[in-house]
Amino acid sequence: MKLRFGVSLGNRVEELPRVIDRLESAGVDSLWFSELVYTPAVDPFAGMAYTLGRTDRLKVGTSVAVLPGRNPVLVAKALASLAALGPKRVLPAFGLRPASPAEWDLFAVPDGKRAAVFDEALQVVRALLTGDEVSFDGTFFQLTAASLGIRPPAPVDIWLGGSAPAAFRRIGRLADGWLGSFLTPDEARVARDSIERAAAQAGRTIEPDHFGLSLGVADGGLGHEIAAAIRSRRPDADPADLVAGDWSQLHRQLDGLIAAGLSKFVIRPVGDTPSDEFIDRFITELLPRQN
Repeated sequence: MKLRFGVSLGNRVEELPRVIDRLESAGVDSLWFSELVYTPAVDPFAGMAYTLGRTDRLKVGTSVAVLPGRNPVLVAKALASLAALGPKRVLPAFGLRPASPAEWDLFAVPDGKRAAVFDEALQVVRALLTGDEVSFDGTFFQLTAASLGIRPPAPVDIWLGGSAPAAFRRIGRLADGWLGSFLTPDEARVARDSIERAAAQAGRTIEPDHFGLSLGVADGGLGHEIAAAIRSRRPDADPADLVAGDWSQLHRQLDGLIAAGLSKFVIRPVGDTPSDEFIDRFITELLPRQN
């Protein structure tokens, strides 16, 4: 399987041009944009478009953007446009809701229907990205002979986030890959097995190298504040098993995850490491591990 390492940096407007140029010149695989509305981070779709226009090789992805609460036809149009402008360089990954509860109301869906809306929206996006005319008669979305007028020159794979059994079933039934987070290698192995079982039950297969994880790495250990934030999300786990306190620990985590069958990784700094310093270390530590 191809081992690939991408970067997620928060992507503030004032830093983005310099970051993009550095990643492109170094041969880094990909730059990922998170859905962080009430922060200085750029919008994922705007960031992807800007990056594609500034580079010739660097891939772009979302880690992760929210799908339920967006019109799936408009999402498909944006992705088809991006994929036409940057063939084989657009890597969309979607999730159920924003990470920050303060942003939940920005992606409104009918009460108790978020998972059902997600499933339908994903089916609409996937169908429209084929470039064919699409008719769809769902509970939440209806289309009659709809076509975007743009056929991406190469298929656009759609990955999903999530770490719950329901997410694994959805990925197996409807998605092309998985980008998880905050999981140990053992948990990641269970996730992969669950996704593959769900895919088989749906008469589908997920490509063997379409399983990945977003990983954080600190510089000099996990401080009390960072450890507390991790515990608030995963009170059942040791923070050091989920976020690396240094680059040596990150390599050990990667060894376990690769042994569990994962091969795609999005690496983000945790703490106050300057972006230039983080990128230099990323290049030194991780580019030699790609195959």
